[in-house]
Amino acid sequence: MDNDLHGYPAPPIPLRALPHGIDARGCRCAGHHDVVGLPADRATGPDTGVRLTEPEGRGVRLAPEGRRLAGHAQGILAAVDAARLDLDAAAEPSVTLRIAGFATAIRRTLMPVIGELAEHHPGVSIEVLEHEPEEALRLLAADEVALALTYDYNLAPHAVGTAVETRPLWSTPWGLGVRSEEAKALGGKDGAADAATIFTAFGKHHWIGNSRNIADETVLRIIASIAGFEPDMRHQSDSLDLVEELILARLGVGLLPMDRPACSVITILPLHHPDLRLRAYARTRSGHSGWPALALVLERLGRKA
Repeated sequence: MDNDLHGYPAPPIPLRALPHGIDARGCRCAGHHDVVGLPADRATGPDTGVRLTEPEGRGVRLAPEGRRLAGHAQGILAAVDAARLDLDAAAEPSVTLRIAGFATAIRRTLMPVIGELAEHHPGVSIEVLEHEPEEALRLLAADEVALALTYDYNLAPHAVGTAVETRPLWSTPWGLGVRSEEAKALGGKDGAADAATIFTAFGKHHWIGNSRNIADETVLRIIASIAGFEPDMRHQSDSLDLVEELILARLGVGLLPMDRPACSVITILPLHHPDLRLRAYARTRSGHSGWPALALVLERLGRKA
């Protein structure tokens, strides 16, 4: 068996034993083979010419420079061991995963999973990055995150290429957020009216889009076109709280999730014919979803869907 670093797996003798003596493996890690028996002055590094061993009785031991090199080799082999365990389906995962996603998915789906992992799989830690879908997918494509939590709307589907694997998580209906006094002016027919009728009633208002994702504006323009007008896209916000504040300030109307906590001065009008739903996804790079730690997180996310 080749016992140098390129011939992993390594022999059973741990490198941490090397500072207390020398064996053939330690010499091979330094770029030599069977140094024991060689004159000490011939046991030098292949590139630097630095002497790695020194005489000790009838044998040799690692010189200070050799111990330093062995320390580096020990770290390299430890990293290889860790990488192999990360890919071993039978091993307990021990890794840090970077996950990018939009705020609602992080709060609703990912945060409970992080809590479960801390209790049952403490070796898996999560780094959270809040990003809109396009931003998260760019990070995924660059291999800067292991998982992207994204969304689209059924009226504005987001197609991804074959380099990305997609798992649906959940969906929720969205409606048009307006001041409650204006909703009452519809005569109580808001629940029965179709989306185009509702949009027509607010056609002269300013409209609120998303500052970091064009999907909201795309949906608004699609329904407005069915109603026969072009919306005045005046404001942009990626914060639902700020969208509500803009509505309260009479600065416009905008899309909000139907399961948003009730607010007495804001009414979310349901949209039908066409219906509007936000759809959440877990996206990974193709071929990566089987990695043990990532597979564990995906399985837990699926439970929360």
